[in-house]
Amino acid sequence: MSRPAGRLSLLGLLAGLGLLMLGGCGFTPLYAAPGVAPGLSAIETLSPEGRSGALLREALDDALAHDPTIAPRWRLEVGLKESRIARGRRSDGVASRYEYVVTAEWSLTSKADGTVALKGVSRSEVTFDRADQPYAAIAAQQDAEQKVADELARKIQIDLAVWMLKQG
Repeated sequence: MSRPAGRLSLLGLLAGLGLLMLGGCGFTPLYAAPGVAPGLSAIETLSPEGRSGALLREALDDALAHDPTIAPRWRLEVGLKESRIARGRRSDGVASRYEYVVTAEWSLTSKADGTVALKGVSRSEVTFDRADQPYAAIAAQQDAEQKVADELARKIQIDLAVWMLKQG
């Protein structure tokens, strides 16, 4: 199914006008602001041992675009509190669904003088089914752990980026 050429040009015109209006209002993307992206990439992440800590550290390194070739200016220390709550039960009393909740308490510390610049708490939760097959049950739980780590990293990244923008 093809659209008429007039309709496509109208959509292009509206998109162009929208971009012009954003440019005229002084809108600047968060990561385009000077100092935000380089500041985020200069953060060294320390997280707790274990699978959840490793997943979060990897997700944060990706989200912050960590550059291992430069000396870190900041240290991000993260503590995790995890819980897995049974939701929904089958007729035999076995849980059929779980809620996985992780709370991350974090602090950003200057590597230069050791002062804590920023503290925060982020929380993420996801539900997953408990399958009868062992491999499927493990895969579902690991998928939930990865989703929570990615969501926590995104929330922490936004908090850090906004803070760096204000330091500006």
